[in-house]
Amino acid sequence: MLKNKNVYLFPVLVLLFLSLVTTASTTMKTADAKSSSSLQHLSVYIHSIDTLKGQTTLTGDEIEWYEGAAADAVFAQREPESAAEIGGAPDGYYIVNDSDSLSTYTVAPDAKVTMQIYDRTGKLEELDINWNEALSLQQFIHEFALTEVFDLSQSPYHLTLKDGQIVSIVQQYTP
Repeated sequence: MLKNKNVYLFPVLVLLFLSLVTTASTTMKTADAKSSSSLQHLSVYIHSIDTLKGQTTLTGDEIEWYEGAAADAVFAQREPESAAEIGGAPDGYYIVNDSDSLSTYTVAPDAKVTMQIYDRTGKLEELDINWNEALSLQQFIHEFALTEVFDLSQSPYHLTLKDGQIVSIVQQYTP
Protein backbone atom coordinates (compact mmCIF):
# COMPACT_ATOMS: atom_id res chain seq x y z
CA MET A 1 0.00 0.00 0.00
CA LEU A 2 2.81 2.46 0.84
CA LYS A 3 4.41 1.76 -2.52
CA ASN A 4 1.22 2.90 -4.33
CA LYS A 5 1.15 6.19 -2.40
CA ASN A 6 4.71 6.95 -3.55
CA VAL A 7 3.70 6.30 -7.13
CA TYR A 8 1.05 9.03 -6.88
CA LEU A 9 3.17 11.36 -4.80
CA PHE A 10 6.01 11.65 -7.31
CA PRO A 11 3.90 13.08 -10.21
CA VAL A 12 2.19 15.48 -7.80
CA LEU A 13 5.55 16.77 -6.58
CA VAL A 14 6.81 17.15 -10.16
CA LEU A 15 3.70 19.12 -11.14
CA LEU A 16 4.01 21.31 -8.05
CA PHE A 17 7.67 22.01 -8.83
CA LEU A 18 6.89 22.87 -12.48
CA SER A 19 4.07 25.14 -11.36
CA LEU A 20 6.41 27.04 -9.05
CA VAL A 21 9.06 27.37 -11.76
CA THR A 22 6.51 28.66 -14.27
CA THR A 23 5.08 31.16 -11.80
CA ALA A 24 8.52 32.42 -10.83
CA SER A 25 9.62 32.87 -14.45
CA THR A 26 6.39 34.68 -15.34
CA THR A 27 6.84 37.04 -12.40
CA MET A 28 10.41 37.75 -13.43
CA LYS A 29 9.41 38.51 -17.04
CA THR A 30 6.70 40.92 -15.85
CA ALA A 31 9.11 42.72 -13.54
CA ASP A 32 11.72 42.93 -16.32
CA ALA A 33 9.16 44.33 -18.75
CA LYS A 34 8.08 47.01 -16.29
CA SER A 35 11.63 48.10 -15.50
CA SER A 36 12.67 48.25 -19.17
CA SER A 37 9.78 50.55 -20.07
CA SER A 38 10.08 53.86 -18.26
CA LEU A 39 7.18 55.50 -20.12
CA GLN A 40 3.94 56.14 -18.28
CA HIS A 41 0.75 57.43 -19.90
CA LEU A 42 -2.07 59.12 -18.05
CA SER A 43 -4.91 61.52 -18.67
CA VAL A 44 -5.65 64.54 -16.51
CA TYR A 45 -7.46 67.80 -16.18
CA ILE A 46 -4.71 70.36 -15.54
CA HIS A 47 -5.36 72.34 -12.39
CA SER A 48 -2.26 74.56 -12.53
CA ILE A 49 1.16 75.01 -14.11
CA ASP A 50 3.88 76.68 -12.04
CA THR A 51 7.50 77.55 -12.67
CA LEU A 52 9.82 78.15 -9.74
CA LYS A 53 13.59 78.57 -10.06
CA GLY A 54 13.51 77.31 -13.63
CA GLN A 55 11.58 74.12 -12.80
CA THR A 56 8.05 73.73 -14.18
CA THR A 57 5.48 71.59 -12.41
CA LEU A 58 2.01 70.62 -13.52
CA THR A 59 -0.72 69.81 -11.02
CA GLY A 60 -3.52 67.69 -12.40
CA ASP A 61 -6.59 65.66 -11.54
CA GLU A 62 -6.15 62.19 -13.04
CA ILE A 63 -9.06 60.85 -15.08
CA GLU A 64 -9.92 57.69 -16.98
CA TRP A 65 -10.46 58.37 -20.69
CA TYR A 66 -12.50 55.91 -22.79
CA GLU A 67 -13.25 55.95 -26.53
CA GLY A 68 -15.42 53.93 -28.90
CA ALA A 69 -16.75 50.57 -27.70
CA ALA A 70 -14.91 50.90 -24.37
CA ALA A 71 -16.63 54.27 -23.79
CA ASP A 72 -20.02 52.75 -24.64
CA ALA A 73 -19.46 49.87 -22.21
CA VAL A 74 -18.39 52.08 -19.29
CA PHE A 75 -21.19 54.55 -20.04
CA ALA A 76 -23.78 51.73 -20.05
CA GLN A 77 -22.42 50.39 -16.76
CA ARG A 78 -22.30 53.74 -14.99
CA GLU A 79 -25.37 55.42 -16.53
CA PRO A 80 -27.68 52.60 -17.69
CA GLU A 81 -30.81 54.74 -18.10
CA SER A 82 -29.07 57.29 -20.32
CA ALA A 83 -27.27 54.58 -22.26
CA ALA A 84 -30.58 52.82 -22.95
CA GLU A 85 -32.09 56.09 -24.13
CA ILE A 86 -29.30 57.30 -26.43
CA GLY A 87 -27.57 53.99 -27.21
CA GLY A 88 -23.95 54.84 -26.41
CA ALA A 89 -21.50 57.33 -25.03
CA PRO A 90 -22.20 60.85 -26.30
CA ASP A 91 -19.67 61.95 -28.93
CA GLY A 92 -17.90 58.58 -28.74
CA TYR A 93 -15.97 59.20 -25.54
CA TYR A 94 -16.55 58.91 -21.81
CA ILE A 95 -14.58 60.38 -18.90
CA VAL A 96 -14.51 58.89 -15.41
CA ASN A 97 -13.29 61.16 -12.63
CA ASP A 98 -14.13 59.48 -9.34
CA SER A 99 -11.48 61.27 -7.30
CA ASP A 100 -10.77 64.95 -6.92
CA SER A 101 -7.27 64.41 -5.54
CA LEU A 102 -4.51 66.30 -7.30
CA SER A 103 -1.03 65.11 -8.21
CA THR A 104 1.97 67.25 -9.10
CA TYR A 105 4.43 66.25 -11.82
CA THR A 106 7.73 67.74 -12.93
CA VAL A 107 7.73 68.89 -16.56
CA ALA A 108 10.87 68.32 -18.64
CA PRO A 109 12.19 71.62 -20.05
CA ASP A 110 11.97 70.20 -23.59
CA ALA A 111 8.50 68.66 -23.17
CA LYS A 112 6.49 68.57 -26.40
CA VAL A 113 3.06 70.20 -26.32
CA THR A 114 0.38 69.40 -28.88
CA MET A 115 -2.82 71.44 -29.00
CA GLN A 116 -6.12 71.17 -30.87
CA ILE A 117 -7.83 74.43 -29.92
CA TYR A 118 -6.88 77.52 -27.95
CA ASP A 119 -7.26 81.31 -28.06
CA ARG A 120 -4.91 82.41 -30.84
CA THR A 121 -6.31 85.93 -31.37
CA GLY A 122 -8.29 87.03 -28.33
CA LYS A 123 -11.52 86.99 -30.35
CA LEU A 124 -14.20 84.38 -29.65
CA GLU A 125 -15.44 84.45 -33.26
CA GLU A 126 -11.96 83.45 -34.46
CA LEU A 127 -11.65 80.45 -32.11
CA ASP A 128 -11.03 77.43 -34.33
CA ILE A 129 -9.57 73.93 -34.28
CA ASN A 130 -6.06 73.49 -35.67
CA TRP A 131 -5.35 69.78 -35.25
CA ASN A 132 -2.10 68.73 -33.56
CA GLU A 133 -0.49 72.15 -33.45
CA ALA A 134 2.89 72.12 -31.73
CA LEU A 135 3.53 74.77 -29.08
CA SER A 136 6.62 75.37 -27.01
CA LEU A 137 6.25 74.68 -23.31
CA GLN A 138 6.61 78.41 -22.59
CA GLN A 139 3.90 79.31 -25.11
CA PHE A 140 1.59 76.68 -23.58
CA ILE A 141 2.17 78.09 -20.08
CA HIS A 142 1.30 81.55 -21.41
CA GLU A 143 -1.84 80.34 -23.22
CA PHE A 144 -2.97 78.27 -20.21
CA ALA A 145 -3.06 81.46 -18.12
CA LEU A 146 -5.46 83.14 -20.58
CA THR A 147 -9.03 82.24 -19.65
CA GLU A 148 -11.28 85.00 -21.03
CA VAL A 149 -12.00 83.51 -24.46
CA PHE A 150 -11.20 79.82 -23.93
CA ASP A 151 -10.24 78.22 -20.61
CA LEU A 152 -7.68 75.49 -21.33
CA SER A 153 -8.18 73.96 -17.88
CA GLN A 154 -11.54 72.63 -19.16
CA SER A 155 -9.85 70.34 -21.68
CA PRO A 156 -8.51 66.91 -20.80
CA TYR A 157 -4.83 66.24 -21.55
CA HIS A 158 -2.89 63.06 -22.22
CA LEU A 159 0.50 63.10 -20.54
CA THR A 160 3.53 60.94 -21.23
CA LEU A 161 6.05 60.66 -18.42
CA LYS A 162 9.54 59.30 -18.82
CA ASP A 163 11.52 58.55 -15.69
CA GLY A 164 8.94 60.49 -13.67
CA GLN A 165 9.01 63.69 -15.79
CA ILE A 166 6.38 64.86 -18.25
CA VAL A 167 7.87 64.71 -21.75
CA SER A 168 4.64 65.16 -23.74
CA ILE A 169 1.37 67.04 -23.19
CA VAL A 170 -1.41 66.45 -25.73
CA GLN A 171 -4.69 68.35 -25.49
CA GLN A 172 -7.73 66.15 -26.11
CA TYR A 173 -10.38 67.92 -28.14
CA THR A 174 -13.91 67.46 -26.78
CA PRO A 175 -16.87 68.73 -28.78
